[in-house]
Amino acid sequence: MNLEQIIKDAFVSKQSVCMPMEPMSRHTSFRIGGPAELFVCPAVEEDLAEVLRICRESRVLWRILGNGSNLLVSDKGCEGVVISTEQLSGLGVNGNLLRAGAGQLLGRAAHLALEHSLTGMEFAAGIPGSAGGALVMNAGAYGSEMKDILKSARVMTGEGRILDLPAGDLELGYRTSCIPSRGYIVLEAVYELRPGDRGAIEGRMRELAARRREKQPLEYPSAGSTFKRPQGYFAGKLIEDAGLRGYQVGGAQVSEKHCGFVINKDHATAGHVMELCSHIRKTVKEISGVELEMEVKRWGEF
Repeated sequence: MNLEQIIKDAFVSKQSVCMPMEPMSRHTSFRIGGPAELFVCPAVEEDLAEVLRICRESRVLWRILGNGSNLLVSDKGCEGVVISTEQLSGLGVNGNLLRAGAGQLLGRAAHLALEHSLTGMEFAAGIPGSAGGALVMNAGAYGSEMKDILKSARVMTGEGRILDLPAGDLELGYRTSCIPSRGYIVLEAVYELRPGDRGAIEGRMRELAARRREKQPLEYPSAGSTFKRPQGYFAGKLIEDAGLRGYQVGGAQVSEKHCGFVINKDHATAGHVMELCSHIRKTVKEISGVELEMEVKRWGEF
């Protein structure tokens, strides 16, 4: 019996999905990527635990996928099992606490906060990631980060054990957390917000949305900010000063609207993106002496 059938036989929910050779271009905001050897989307936590158990016993590599908004997958695809948290997407409010399942989109969570006149999450309304992915990398925008509003998280270990952890245990820093190094899988995030004026909250969200539309290349597929912000600098400014605005390799281009974004302008491949990023890093280093570090995660062989 093959791994696909073993996993399907272990599912307790009819909504859980297991598919071989699923194109990852369907699951990343870059719209790039070859097939996952096996793509699994558990509908309930029990099925997630079973998939982990089977992978562990079969000694098969597994990876967790959120909304794929900060990810570049190789044109050759990726081996092993890709586990999507898309269906683990509960959402609710209790007093000042907002709970969001790992697969829930941050934008939907922020709008639920608005409906309940809770402030603190406005910055997250335009971030295209999921609650789980945003927590893993402590996503942020406009001077705020997940760590500013996170109260606690519910996670699963690689052995299937569930832990409820306070925010302070997750070592949230600039685009980092201890979640990957400890092998945790985010199941749910709990945010502690504050009562606010609904009109003011909505106004702030509209203001930030307008700023994003004006300054970011939202009309093209991308993975957001391609490089981390170097201490004391802005990556986009360094790239612009290096004369790379609009520079293109194949279908991948440095955005003309915001040089901190590499975009999929015209059927770019992962190879095009990596070649362009290598050129950017080399040129910026030569001109400014600053070493850029990629913020976008990479899966597969490059």
